[in-house]
Amino acid sequence: MELDPRQTLIIAILVLYLGRYINDRLRVLRDYNIPEPVTGGLLASIFFGLLYGFADIEVNFDMANRNMLLIVFFTTIGLSSRIDVLKQGGKSLLILLFLAIGYLFLQNLVGIGIAAAAGAPPVVGVLTGSVSLSGGHGTAIAWAPTFGSEYGIPFAMEIGLACATFGLIFGGIIGGPIARFLIWRHKLTPEETGDLTVGFRYKEHEIIDVDGILKVLLVIAIAIGLGLHLNALLGGWGLKLPDFVTCLFAGIILTNSLPRFLPKYQWPTGTRSLALVSDVSLGLFLAMSLMSLQLWALADLAGSMVLLLGAQVLLITLFSVFVVFKALGANYDAAVICSGYSGLALGATPTAIANMTAVTKSLGPSPRAFVVVPLVGAFFIDLSNAMIINVLLGIFG
Repeated sequence: MELDPRQTLIIAILVLYLGRYINDRLRVLRDYNIPEPVTGGLLASIFFGLLYGFADIEVNFDMANRNMLLIVFFTTIGLSSRIDVLKQGGKSLLILLFLAIGYLFLQNLVGIGIAAAAGAPPVVGVLTGSVSLSGGHGTAIAWAPTFGSEYGIPFAMEIGLACATFGLIFGGIIGGPIARFLIWRHKLTPEETGDLTVGFRYKEHEIIDVDGILKVLLVIAIAIGLGLHLNALLGGWGLKLPDFVTCLFAGIILTNSLPRFLPKYQWPTGTRSLALVSDVSLGLFLAMSLMSLQLWALADLAGSMVLLLGAQVLLITLFSVFVVFKALGANYDAAVICSGYSGLALGATPTAIANMTAVTKSLGPSPRAFVVVPLVGAFFIDLSNAMIINVLLGIFG
């Protein structure tokens, strides 16, 4: 069964409603800050898996709208990033970047060790390590042919995508509980008060008028246009970056420049209209990503990956709690960043943002976390990961 972009969007909205409905009625999901798109998306993927298993009906979604939702979301992150917050996040950004690079090596070494113990080539540990987990589906797809052709790994694509999928799922599950454990154990409270710029509290009453929404959409459209042109310019110089990264930077540039030249224009940074657009775009993106998982394709690989992924989940949990949290100051922001970083190290940057959004919607804002984690995850990690993969393949290949 083939569904077009309009039908896919309709189902994604219903899946997001399903996640909100279930989270509202199951306190355990709220207590552990499980993101609504993760709840709805996983249930939808299980349903479609059962549909395939028992009725032999395979549902294929057209994801034409998904990339634009991702671009819109990261643009809103950029538009929410004021220079004063960026300065505050400078030290945290450098610390998390240093730790993340170190963790890439650790993640791969654990994968190599488990692969060797199972009698598999060491490079399989790299494929199932930072290639698929920290790198996500995109990196797994990009590197799988190399592992297959140059290193003779059979089913490299299937293995990479399976690990990336399991990582995406577990990355969205463990982030909230990690933050909750740290916050309650250390009795932490937000250092800042006020409205959330990301992670809109749906049940709070506020007048969001047409004028506010139009201003947000106008600024987002301008920032995306600037970001896409910036991407083309950098591409001409030989630097290839994902569109959402340059749109993130375009948002940062605009939000820290135009208000100075147009002081009478009410810039949308910090408004709930911007937060609402941010939440909706992220929620729909994650709902689409998770509901389209073909779980039946992972069944044959599930058994052999339990040990590997179990070890990786335990590793990132311990690393976040005992290393990242303490290195970042053992405060509320650090706990929120840990929830995001655990999702980043296992899944993808949107998963990290969803984890932090779920935490801040429940317990209070953390502007610094929403600057530090996206910059590390959307830009620095991909560059560092590519270099580390090449180094390890040179050693163990």
